[in-house]
Amino acid sequence: YVSDVLAAGAHPRIPVEVNIVNVVAIQRGAAAPDRRVIIQGHYDSRVTDVLNAVSDAPGASDNASGTAAVLEAARLLTRYTFDGTIVFAALAGEEQGLLGGEIFAEHAVREDWQIEAVLNNDIIGNTRGITGLVENTTARVFAPGIRPDTPEPMLRQMLSMGGELDVPSRQLGRYVVRMADLYMPTLDMQLIYRLDRFGRGSDHTPFFLRGFPAVRISETHEDYTRQHQDLRVENGIAYGDVADAVDFPYATKITALNAASLAALSWAPARPRNVTIRGAVQPHTTLRWDAAPSPNLAGYRIYWRLPTSATWTDSRWVGDVTEFTLENIVIDNYFFGVAAVSRTGNESLVASPLPGG
Repeated sequence: YVSDVLAAGAHPRIPVEVNIVNVVAIQRGAAAPDRRVIIQGHYDSRVTDVLNAVSDAPGASDNASGTAAVLEAARLLTRYTFDGTIVFAALAGEEQGLLGGEIFAEHAVREDWQIEAVLNNDIIGNTRGITGLVENTTARVFAPGIRPDTPEPMLRQMLSMGGELDVPSRQLGRYVVRMADLYMPTLDMQLIYRLDRFGRGSDHTPFFLRGFPAVRISETHEDYTRQHQDLRVENGIAYGDVADAVDFPYATKITALNAASLAALSWAPARPRNVTIRGAVQPHTTLRWDAAPSPNLAGYRIYWRLPTSATWTDSRWVGDVTEFTLENIVIDNYFFGVAAVSRTGNESLVASPLPGG
């Protein structure tokens, strides 16, 4: 358990002393146990009044669906041995102000965890939206950009070169999209360049703000009559987050995507470090990087894309080298990155040569 006792009034939504308890299971990696990937979902729920701790609040999609994804991923992945460590976490107090996420992220900082990815699953079970649209072939991955504590010199460099587009959390978002493209033909992931939905939040935020790559995975079409509602029928509309409204096959697809992403990252080498790029006013572009220390390393793949594309569109296997020149590819017309590849073909997150990447 990773927990903390909060005194009454420590947060506007904490009227009495409470123990915020996160349930955490750790599957230690065999070759690189210090490298960690996390899957998490919050297990608390609420009704209309955020301080009502008495009324029934089933929380089927928000967020039993995300918690179930954590449990199912653990059931599947603990059958295998991975190079890196996988952390499975069910978090408390999200509805009261991301409290469990704050406690867990701060624990990771204190323990000096090397976190390569946080997959936060929050509301992944609904396919009927508030507009009446029913659709089960898309989901969203929210990938935040610039952190508010970015030093001004770094911020200026990022804004000059477009580095805000290729920070680690957005590389993680692209990774999830790629896993869906590879393994989930009936699930089209929408990569969203935003911390979360408009004016809302979830437990990936505390990790992102502390410098860890973190994304939120969520259903595309939300039905607000099913979220944060007292159980009731009003004007013929049934309110409440009940299991009857959950699309279980849809939640299964998103859970499978999580498991595939965790497995690939945990079997992959660490991402390359200290990536640099040169090629200004030249016809060619050269990338250079530090070798990724891994006994399972096969080599590296360079990625590039047009500035108008959200995801990587082109790549080239370059082998076990630490410098490569892309001939007749002009630095001004593309974004670039490098991924480390294992002997089994699993890839790390792409590392960008741009400031902040």
